[in-house]
Amino acid sequence: MRIATVPDAEWIERVGPVEGVEVRSWDMSTPLPDPEIGYAVHPYLTSPARVANVGSVPGHRVVQLMTAGYDAHLAHLHADVSLCNAAGVHDAATAEQAVTLMLAALRGIPEFVQAQARATWLPIRMWSGLADKRVLIVGYGRIGRAIAARLAPFEVSLTAVASRPRAGDDLVPVVHGMDEWPTLLPHADVVVLVVPLLPATTGLVDADFLAAMPAGSLLVNIARGPVVDTDALLAALHSGRIRAALDVTDPEPLPDGHPLWTAPDVLISPHVGGASNAFYPRAAALIRTQLQRYAVGQPPLHIVAGPSADRSTGR
Repeated sequence: MRIATVPDAEWIERVGPVEGVEVRSWDMSTPLPDPEIGYAVHPYLTSPARVANVGSVPGHRVVQLMTAGYDAHLAHLHADVSLCNAAGVHDAATAEQAVTLMLAALRGIPEFVQAQARATWLPIRMWSGLADKRVLIVGYGRIGRAIAARLAPFEVSLTAVASRPRAGDDLVPVVHGMDEWPTLLPHADVVVLVVPLLPATTGLVDADFLAAMPAGSLLVNIARGPVVDTDALLAALHSGRIRAALDVTDPEPLPDGHPLWTAPDVLISPHVGGASNAFYPRAAALIRTQLQRYAVGQPPLHIVAGPSADRSTGR
C-alpha cells in the first residue's frame, strides 16, 4: 500500500478512496511525518516554504500544487523532490476572470459602480466593446487557449503568441513566437498577458512594450505581477495613452496608498483569477488521477520541476 497525503479531512472526502493508496491528512506545515509518504498535495494558497518539509527526509517524492503557477515554490524545493502544477484546474475560472476584466474595463462598469454609490444617473455615451476588437494573447498555453475560446463568440480578431512559433488551431491561424511581439503590438486593441513568471518574462512589459501599444488600447494582466514593470505602467496610465485591467500586481498584495490604486483608467481585482467554486471538483479530479497513477507506479502528470521533469506526460 502506497501512502499519500492531502491537506485535510475535507480533501480526503473530496478525492475519495483510491485502490492501492492510503490517503492521509497532512498540511505540510510540519516536518514529513512518515518517510513512506511518496506523494503530497500542497495546501491551496499557503506559504511556498512548506514544500521544504517534504524533503526533510531523504528520498524521491512528488509534491502536487493546487495552483497553475509554481515559480514561488522553486526556491524551497529539495533536489530529489518533483513538483507538479495543477494544469487545467484553473483554466475556466481564470479565463472567465480575464473576459470579465476586459468587458468591465471596456464597457465602463467601474464608472457605473461609482455613479451608483453616488445615486447618480450618468448621461448616455458610446462605450467601447469587445466586438471587432483585435485581441493579442501573450502566452498561448492552456489558459491562453481557454481565454481565446471564450472570446471567439464576441466577434473579435484573435492573435496568439507563445514561447515558440507553431501551427495554429481552430481558434487562431498561427501561433507566433515571443520575438514577434514588437510587430504585433501596434495592431492590438487589447493585450492579454497569460505567461508564466520566468526570467525571460519578468519585466517583459516595460516602457518600450507599452509604447508599442496603440493609443487607447487595454492591457489585461492575468499572469503574474512582475511580468509588468509597475513604474512603466504608471507612467503610461498617467499619460492617458493606455488603460489597464489587472488581476495581479507588483507588489502584491498591493499596499494601501500605492499609486496604482488611484492611477487613471485602471481596474484592479485582488488576484482572484482561479478563485471560483469550479476549483474544488476539478482539483479533486486531478488529485484522484494522480493517485491512480501513483498506485501503479506511473509518473504523475504535469511535472514542472525536479528529477522527474523529463519523464512528465501530459505537461
